[in-house]
Amino acid sequence: MDVLGTVALITGGASGLGAATAKRLFDAGASVVLIDLPASAGAAYAAELNGTASSGGTTAGRAAVFVPADVTNEAEVQAAVDTAVALGSLRIVVNCAGVATPGKVLGRDGVLPLDTFNRVIQVNLIGTFNVLRLAAAAMVSTEPVSTELGGPERGVIINTASVAAFDGQIGQPAYAASKGAVAAMTLPLARELARSLVRVVTIAPGIFETPMMATLPQDAQDSLGRQVPHPSRLGRPAEYASLVAHIVENAMINGETIRLDGAIRMGPK
Repeated sequence: MDVLGTVALITGGASGLGAATAKRLFDAGASVVLIDLPASAGAAYAAELNGTASSGGTTAGRAAVFVPADVTNEAEVQAAVDTAVALGSLRIVVNCAGVATPGKVLGRDGVLPLDTFNRVIQVNLIGTFNVLRLAAAAMVSTEPVSTELGGPERGVIINTASVAAFDGQIGQPAYAASKGAVAAMTLPLARELARSLVRVVTIAPGIFETPMMATLPQDAQDSLGRQVPHPSRLGRPAEYASLVAHIVENAMINGETIRLDGAIRMGPK
C-alpha cells in the first residue's frame, strides 16, 4: 500500500519511536494524527512537521495534527480517530505508546503493588487494544485501494511489543506480560480482520534510543549497546520507522511479530 495520500494515526507520537514514525510517514506524503499525553510536546512537534511540508508537489495538502489523549480512555481515543477520519482515509495505525515501569515481585520494599502491575497492563495492552479496535472500526468503512502488485487493501495496524515478550528480565514481569500479550493477539487479529482487507503486524524492538533510555548515564547506554551482536549499538528510532514504512508497503507481511533487535537475546538481568 502506498503511504502517499493516506492518514496515519500514531500513539506515543510526540517522542521516540512514535515521533520518528510520524516523520517518516509524513515525509512520504501521509497526514498524521499524533496521540500523546496533554503534557507532551505533541503540539510543538505537529507544528514542526507542518513547517516542513512542501508548498507544492505530490505531498501538498498533508497535515500533522496533535490530539491529547490517554490511550486507555475510550472517549479521548475516539476523538483522535474522528480527527483522523476528518482528514481523509485512515489506513495506517501505529501503536507506540507504552510504559516500562520495573518492579520485582519481591523487591526491597516488599511485594510488588498490584496497582503497579495493573498500570503497565492497562497502558501497554489495554491501551493498544483500545486504539486498534476503534481505529479498525473506522478503517473498515473506507474504500479498498489496490496495492502495487495487485489486490485490494484497506489498511494496516502495527503494534509495538518488545524483545521482553520473549527474553523478559528480572524485574520485568508486568512489562514482559503486557508485551507478550500484544504479540500473542497479533495472529488472531490478523485472521479476523483479513475479511475486511486490514492487516495486523507487530514489531518487537530490542534496545533503542528513546527518551527513557536517555535518562541513563552515557556509560550505561554504551554498555547496553555493546550487548547487541550486530550492529553493536542501540537501535535508532529511524530504523523502527523504516520498518513501519516497509510493512505498510509490503502487503504480504501480515499476522507476524518481527524482532528488530540486532540479534540480541537478553540475559536474566
